[in-house]
This record gives sequence, structure tokens and C-alpha cells, in this order.
Amino acid sequence: MELAERWDALLREFGAADAAVTGAQLLGRWAEPHRRYHDLAHLAAVLDGVDALAAHADDATAVRLAAWYHDAVYAGAPDDEEQSARLAEAELSALGLPAGLVAEVGRLVRLTTSHDPAPGDRNGEVLCDADLAVLAGSPADYRRYTDAVRAEYAHVPDDEFRAGRARILISLLAMPALFRTPAGRDRWEADARANVTAELAELTGRQDA
Repeated sequence: MELAERWDALLREFGAADAAVTGAQLLGRWAEPHRRYHDLAHLAAVLDGVDALAAHADDATAVRLAAWYHDAVYAGAPDDEEQSARLAEAELSALGLPAGLVAEVGRLVRLTTSHDPAPGDRNGEVLCDADLAVLAGSPADYRRYTDAVRAEYAHVPDDEFRAGRARILISLLAMPALFRTPAGRDRWEADARANVTAELAELTGRQDA
């Protein structure tokens, strides 16, 4: 199913008259030319991940909507998630979606700043697992992912990028588990930890990273 069709199917139950227009604008954001990783392919992959884990969610619709918006604003800035959450809240409210659902979507989008949902936050666990599933790709796929991330930060000097990236990887490895859903851990944990550990060793020049 094409992404536009997936959006239309998701919004159909709410009878929002302008849903197609909003969806087209949202897809336009994801297709911005400066994106190398946070692009339409990433959106589709996260949506696929949510579908795979949807049975774990308390509200799969909220999680799917949050997936659509979680990187809708992407400028490589510290407040990208906050701006994405505000966009979701504004647009979904304008479409007439229930206030409680809109608030949950905004909360979930903001959660992707840390990827650290609280225990029992089943919606957050599904979204964060789906967003991090890229870490569990094959070595070749993981290399394409890291190359794309580096391309998005081409303006950052190598030393600065390596230090910042290493901090992110160290924080991920410090988590008790990268994935919080049982299915996510079973499918992705081992491969993701191996990939992240190998990248950290390459960045730092340490074989015991």
C-alpha cells in the first residue's frame, strides 16, 4: 500500500474532510531534499515496525499517527521533536480528531527525543522500538544507515560528529534493553547491540567499546 493510501486509511474513521490535503503536505515534508535518512523510506520502515508490534499497543492508532509525525519537522535542530509534536497537535486538532488522541500523539512524538518510555507505557514502547529497528539491520544495511545519518550532518566537522555520535551510542548501550516490547527484543536486540557496539568501536578506535 502506498504511503498516501496508508494515511487515508488511518484517517478514514474520523471523517476528516481535509485529511488528504494534510497527508499530501506531510509527505512533502518527509520528501524534503536535505533529508538523507529521515526520509520517506524511514517513515515507511517505522510504519512497518508499528504494524509488526501493534498488538502490544494500547492504542495502535495513536502510535501510527505519532509515527507519521515523529520526524515531520527535521532540520537537525535540538527542538525538531518538539516542533514535530506541535505540528501534529495543530494539524490533527484542525482535522477534528479527539482531544485525548491528539494529546497522546503529541506525547509520543516528544518521547522519540529519548527513546526511553516509562515502564508500562505500551504505546511508547511500540513507537520507540519501531523507530530503533533500523539498528538491527544487516551489516550492509546498517552501514547505509550510518552513511545517510552522516550525510544529514555533512556541515558538522568530523571530530565533532564522531564525538556526538559516540555519546548517542554510549547512551543507547547503557539502556538495560534497546527494545522494550517482547517481540522487539526477540527480533532486534542482539543484532542491534552488535551493530551499535561495532560502530562505537570504529568511532572511538577501541575494540572493547
